[in-house]
Amino acid sequence: MPDRPPSSPALAGCYVISLRPVGGHAAIRRAAATLEGRVLAVSPWKLMPRDDRATRGDLRAALAAGRVLATSPAAVRAAGALQPLRRRRGQQWFAVGAGTAAALRRAGVDEVAAPARMDSEGLLALPGLRDVRGGDIGMLTAPGGRGRIAPALRRRGARVIRADVYERVPIAPSLRAVAALLQLDAPAWLLLSSGEALEHLLTALPGDAVAALRRARVVAASERLARLARDQGFTRIITATSAIPRDLLDAAARATPASRKRR
Repeated sequence: MPDRPPSSPALAGCYVISLRPVGGHAAIRRAAATLEGRVLAVSPWKLMPRDDRATRGDLRAALAAGRVLATSPAAVRAAGALQPLRRRRGQQWFAVGAGTAAALRRAGVDEVAAPARMDSEGLLALPGLRDVRGGDIGMLTAPGGRGRIAPALRRRGARVIRADVYERVPIAPSLRAVAALLQLDAPAWLLLSSGEALEHLLTALPGDAVAALRRARVVAASERLARLARDQGFTRIITATSAIPRDLLDAAARATPASRKRR
């Protein structure tokens, strides 16, 4: 059984660095508040839904496939804004994780398969996505990110029909966020659930802020992301059970000795 979440405010005095998109930090803030962690939001991009003739056509084609998968709650919201999402008779729907599955159910898809291991590898291991030769798979997603899913499904013999229903628009880190990184006065945890977000941030931050960020400890949502963090110069890295904010923060809390919460 996994360890029980700590009963005391185990992140009191610590910073939690969130790389979620603009406007997407609320779940991190709620989870961190229960452990008395202080959230530093450093958004690498904002999410923009697409609404044009080509996107609508791609979405219709994706939703007509025998299998449909969604790669994020944002993809579900953007697709649902363009047309209702419903599961047809005999159609199978898949989500990369519990949050995306919940978004699909809220949007009207009554049956969704999602992996216990909430990443691309976990999704690709689902029984319904193993024998796909000759089948069509609709993919609700965005350009970039989750770059392993479509190539893996094509190698298995599927025809992948992408509907890029939103896009990530890179933004420069705010001056306030940069200043906060440079002035960190307590231990910090970087929550890593997107390799693309981290790579963009490292190229967008000034050098002294990158150095400050690399001093943070990292809690990665998967072993793949832990390896990426190591390759990017981070040295203190642990791995959580999933990308869910509570799982990331509980992992950080368990790895934070009481004697090091305050400097």
